[in-house]
Amino acid sequence: MADLFNRVEWMYGSNIYEVNIRQYTPEGTFTAFEKHIPRLQDMGVKILWLMPVTPISKEKRQGTLGSYYACSSYTTINPEFGTLDDFKHLVHAAHNAGMKLIIDWVANHTGWDHHWSKEHPDWYLKDELGRFYDPNGWEDVIDLDYRNNDMRKALKDAMLYWIKECDIDGFRCDMAHLVPLDFWVDARLACDAVKPLFWLAECDVMEYHKVFDVSYAWEWMRITEEMVKRSLSLQTKRDVLLKYSQYPKGANKLFFTSNHDENSWNGTEYEKYGAAAKAMAVFTVTWPGMPLLYSGQELPNHKRLKFFEKDCIEWQPNILLHDFYKKLFHLLYVNPALHNHAQLYTLQTGADDKVLAYLLVSNASKVLVILNLSANDKVICAVQHELLHADYINLFSGLQHTLNNAERFELQAWEYVVYATDM
Repeated sequence: MADLFNRVEWMYGSNIYEVNIRQYTPEGTFTAFEKHIPRLQDMGVKILWLMPVTPISKEKRQGTLGSYYACSSYTTINPEFGTLDDFKHLVHAAHNAGMKLIIDWVANHTGWDHHWSKEHPDWYLKDELGRFYDPNGWEDVIDLDYRNNDMRKALKDAMLYWIKECDIDGFRCDMAHLVPLDFWVDARLACDAVKPLFWLAECDVMEYHKVFDVSYAWEWMRITEEMVKRSLSLQTKRDVLLKYSQYPKGANKLFFTSNHDENSWNGTEYEKYGAAAKAMAVFTVTWPGMPLLYSGQELPNHKRLKFFEKDCIEWQPNILLHDFYKKLFHLLYVNPALHNHAQLYTLQTGADDKVLAYLLVSNASKVLVILNLSANDKVICAVQHELLHADYINLFSGLQHTLNNAERFELQAWEYVVYATDM
């Protein structure tokens, strides 16, 4: 990765907030969402990821409103969300609030009535009968043919449009592993020549870090759900994290407890993790990588949002987890121990079948995280490390503690503890 591209510095210590424009407000528009930016800025959000902003195909549409991921054009705005000027205004507002804004990019397929399907039918895959199709069984989309160089150029030009016209800051690339890696290399070379961007891949494939800054930690999420629901050994989680540690230097994983797919199809984080949801959230922010928060998780949102219909998030005056995420995001941003160059030490606890503990260190900056990932109360654990000794603040209580190189803790079911030197 480093041989081909330079990462944008602002990605370090950052977080991503996924925006579902359709469900975010009753209006479902860019302008209505923009009113939430001051709240998100206060919560510490650094990168806004907007689900696809392009218009949705009508042919073979799923449900009433269809899927964002079945577009009819790569270079126009979904009129449900507003106008191009509304979108530009939103990008500008995000930048003024100190945030970056990236858009969802669906390069594997289009909707059936995308204008290319009429203008350039040879740009698509065909079955043995010469019909458009998608081999993954998605009925509302048809796959592009990456053997066609004219299509590749047009798709790169479409990506360049959003950078030059709207000043976006990067792309979240949908099902990135279904698209040939050499296309992403060409696309990033072309796009980064205009403006250095942030690149997020929806895939769990190490090779794609040749291009992408961050990739999904899908396997981690699946294992942790099984661990909570079916009492799998905590070692299974450690094994996945060990695998991720073998990625190329500088490769980052995206950790999350929910996103648009998970929420709609597999359940909210409370359906998946139950009482462990907040402990898992703490992990996503403090383990090396990058955390993702989905629209409404800060409420918290306990309902599945319909994917093809209007189903507004039920915002309340009191956002109960606002301060919870604000503290975590602030710590991630200001403490060098949570940045890319820090050292990670996983700690034995004497209760390793229930407790995950780790110490992150960057010079004098330190963060200690202890998670009881079990339903057992009064779990006694002991941690020891030669670098542990320091004066800390408990992130959530605000109390000061001096920790020695060996300490004992008693944790209740699913309890999480975060101690930090730099706040």
